[in-house]
Amino acid sequence: MSTTAAPQVVTPPASGLGPAASPDLGPCPSPAAPNSRKLESGPSQQGAHRGAHHAAAHKPGLAASAAKSPMGELALRIEQRAGRSVAAHQYHRGALRILRPHYLDDSGQVCYVLVNPGGAYLGADLYVIDVEVGGGAKLLLTTQSATKIYRTPGSFAEQRMTLRLGEGAQLELAPDQLIAYREASYRQDTRITVRPSSSLIIAEVVTPGWSPDGSSFRYEELRLRTEIRVESGSGADSGLLALDNVLIRPSGHDVTGMAFMEGFSHLGSLIVVDPRVDQALADELHAVTEGHDAYAGVSLTSTLAGTTGLVLRSLSNSTEELNRLLSACAALLRKRWHGQDPLNLRKY
Repeated sequence: MSTTAAPQVVTPPASGLGPAASPDLGPCPSPAAPNSRKLESGPSQQGAHRGAHHAAAHKPGLAASAAKSPMGELALRIEQRAGRSVAAHQYHRGALRILRPHYLDDSGQVCYVLVNPGGAYLGADLYVIDVEVGGGAKLLLTTQSATKIYRTPGSFAEQRMTLRLGEGAQLELAPDQLIAYREASYRQDTRITVRPSSSLIIAEVVTPGWSPDGSSFRYEELRLRTEIRVESGSGADSGLLALDNVLIRPSGHDVTGMAFMEGFSHLGSLIVVDPRVDQALADELHAVTEGHDAYAGVSLTSTLAGTTGLVLRSLSNSTEELNRLLSACAALLRKRWHGQDPLNLRKY
């Protein structure tokens, strides 16, 4: 393992979802009180995933594991052309697809829906997703339905996602909820590179799946790692903006009590990176959460190359309530920054 000094997102600001160290993904920081606050810079520790590193794949931007072939691969590059964002390159193989593009308003933002025809992630499955949003382009990426993790005997299911945003690029990632069922083990590694003028919004909800005895936490383990780096033109201010680790391991710890899930069963996360992020915005978003039946907190990263990150973590017993909370926060940002109305995807 290597140790790097960098700003680190406290995971989670609203709860303590596993302060134990993770040998593969680095240590999960200690929990912090749920409120709106400035995040201090501090040391972070990074490690490699269990198993072999990625090897170069035959398609640009994609990576394949030397240990196992991906069950599904998808690559998508969006560019701005004549006032609209369009796909300049797309590729898929195996159990990943995207539906035809559509436009929800006249902003030029293109919307793509990611589909897994297999319906679920199983043991030893590996999915690799590579998305690039070129300078000035706008992309909304969502999923057709929930991501379901079923029993994974023998080996964990894994998703590796790479996101790259150019100058002035706008990306909203709004997948349906992640559902972990009994005896499921899942790892999600998301690596993001932004430019100083990029705008990024990611909203995600994690829920426990049904189990025969009615217990909420029968899955083995969830590891969600998000690394965000900034690349500036000069390179002088480039570097790691945030490293966000979530580790929930019900099999090894009681995650239902104080300093963990606080009696709640569902976890919601909103990650925002934009040069307009500041403490006033963090306070405003925290105020938005107070109108919902959820327990929430907000943290800021340090500022790097003129851009700043924000992480909002929320706990509830309802997927719908967390979706409403995250949608309300995203709607505020969409309207203020881009003049767009709240999302209405109408997938069902």
